[in-house]
Formats: sequence, C-alpha cells, structure tokens
Amino acid sequence: MPAPQRSPSLSFCNACGAGPLIRSVPVGDDRPRLACGTCGHIQYENPKIVVGALPIWEDKVLLCRRAIEPRHGFWTLPAGFMEEGETLEEGAARETLEEANARIAIEALYSVISLPDISQVYVLFRARLLDLNFSAGAESLDVALFQENEIPWDNLAFLTIREALTNYFADAEHGGFVPRVTTLRRPVKTA
Repeated sequence: MPAPQRSPSLSFCNACGAGPLIRSVPVGDDRPRLACGTCGHIQYENPKIVVGALPIWEDKVLLCRRAIEPRHGFWTLPAGFMEEGETLEEGAARETLEEANARIAIEALYSVISLPDISQVYVLFRARLLDLNFSAGAESLDVALFQENEIPWDNLAFLTIREALTNYFADAEHGGFVPRVTTLRRPVKTA
C-alpha cells in the first residue's frame, strides 16, 4: 500500500480545524480520501454541480457569449456552479438572470451530463423565456436568440452545450422531449 500523502490543496480539517490532512484509504473504503491526522474526520471531495437552462422563445434558444475564462468569447447556455442552499431549478433561474438578465419559467428537466474526468455534473432544464427583456450580464459579452441554423456551432464553449443543443433540436423536430442522461469522457490517447 502506498504511503499516505498530505493534501496540497487543503490544510485544515473542516471538523476540528486542526491538521494535517492526509490522503490515504480509510478502513472499509476502496479509494483514497483526505482524513484529518488529528481527529480522523474524512474530508470528502465530491463532483461539482453545474446547473443551467435552455431558454426558449418560439423556435429560438438564448445563448450567452462568455466574458470570462474558461472559453472567453465562446457561446454557451446560461449555466454555472450551483450555490449552497438553492434548488436545481433556483440555480438555473439565477444563472439565467445573472448571465443574460433574462427571466424564465422552468418547464422540465432536460439533460444530465456526467463529466467524470473533471468531476462535474451538468443539469440543464428546458425553460421558457418570460419576455424579450434580456441583455448581457456581468459574465457575458453578448446574448442572442438563435434558430437551429443560426447556432454558432464552431464557437460553442463546451461539449456539454453542443450535446444539449443537438439533442434539443432533434427532439423539437420529432415533437417530443425526454430527459437525457449522458456521460462525456475525454478521448483516450493512443500511441
């Protein structure tokens, strides 16, 4: 068994405030975890939840052009990390308001995309724009409504957004929406 390693990113225990935090496999577990060397508290590191919306007006989707990294200048759906104390739906509405100054009505869960390589899970809702009063928020350079043939496909910020939009327009063409659960992994490099 490899020797326990100190955490380079966390220094103090959330339970007792002491340390050091040591990465090792706890008794009865099957993977390395951070544990406090003083009180033994296990400091779990879990995936981050990204929550957002597919805001729809008639046959168009509202996209935001990013004013922040990563992927500055590329187009995305309004989405971001979920905050403590909010529901998924509240997070999607908040992100849409923050990034596009747009008010939405959540219609249904649409897409759950696991990104195990970066420990994130995207949760996207189909939503209806309540009006056309939208504008770029602090994290956006621009916001605009796009029909399918107008989507800047080569300038989308993330594969998750491409996946969600591709599925959305395919479902819209067939007249039925079903929640989709997908996993996206980095391609395996071969020699």
